[in-house]
Amino acid sequence: MAFLDQVLDPPSYGYLRNQKLYVPTKSEIFREFFSRINIFQTRKNWLPLFGWLVVLFFAPFFFLFFFRYFSWPLFLAGFIYSMVIMGTHGTVYLHRFSTHHAFTFKNRFWLFILRNLVVKTIPEETYVVSHHVHHYISEKPGDPYNVYGGWLYCFLADVNHQSIAKNFSRADYHKTAALVSHTGMGLNSYEQYQTWGTIAHPVRTFFQFALNWAFWFGACYLIGGMPLAVAIFAWSGVWAVGVRTFNFDGHGGGKDKRKEGIDFNRADLSINQLWPGLVTGEWHNNHHLYPNGVRAGFLPYQWDYAWLFIKVYRSLGAIENLRDYKEHFYTRYYEPYLKQKSLAEIQRSTA
Repeated sequence: MAFLDQVLDPPSYGYLRNQKLYVPTKSEIFREFFSRINIFQTRKNWLPLFGWLVVLFFAPFFFLFFFRYFSWPLFLAGFIYSMVIMGTHGTVYLHRFSTHHAFTFKNRFWLFILRNLVVKTIPEETYVVSHHVHHYISEKPGDPYNVYGGWLYCFLADVNHQSIAKNFSRADYHKTAALVSHTGMGLNSYEQYQTWGTIAHPVRTFFQFALNWAFWFGACYLIGGMPLAVAIFAWSGVWAVGVRTFNFDGHGGGKDKRKEGIDFNRADLSINQLWPGLVTGEWHNNHHLYPNGVRAGFLPYQWDYAWLFIKVYRSLGAIENLRDYKEHFYTRYYEPYLKQKSLAEIQRSTA
């Protein structure tokens, strides 16, 4: 078996039945969810529980904003922060850098700044390791957020399907930890992994989040007082929940919604959607076509905030190397498509 076939901890209901993807019932999904956040069952469940406690801690800000501090200007500010700024940061830091190594930093100072540039919502370990598996076996049994499993299967995947395996050998643990070693997060020793079942340590993770939240709440408070601070954290919570729905939608909800001349990757059901593309640069079909590319917006209308941020960061001297596939996309896919389309039109007109 390839390493990525066994890097994640499979759910109790498994991935296969009769050599086909097993789609669990909603009851099975919820039972698995509550089992895997139960730290009284095993302390190794701490990271899935932590991920949803983060969401829960955002809830008071959400209710405070809508029932006490609501105003349309703050609504707009929070909406833009959540959809554009946090979404773009997730694309740049978690997706293109942490998972796919699309670029490298000149030094760790610039990495630290990027890592903490917005309110933290997702531990790197939860996102990065499982995302490697997603690309390796996209839409096949074992894909942690397989669109064919259904919306709930994808939405609760961070708990049910994205945790790393708990029985690694020393060599396999270090191989897994290497997938996130460049992100700036502290890594457990093998002995600590045997205790906690994770690459991240719970105490270190808690303080990283706590310091990040304290800084950004204080910064927002100094800029706009309690109303702005509450609004930003309320909308951060909206993003933390909403991002869990993306992969299901980004793969067409399990239906083939790919369009000719727009979605050139035919290896899976990923599609280029206007909303996530225009607000964060996540043109998902393009991304699956070039997973380790520094940009995903290739066509003129495919605005890519993430790429623009990377360009600015590079101009500041923060980034040394990057992989850009725009020219290859036009040469390999778009220009041949235009030629074929033009030839088809000529043939129809002369028929």
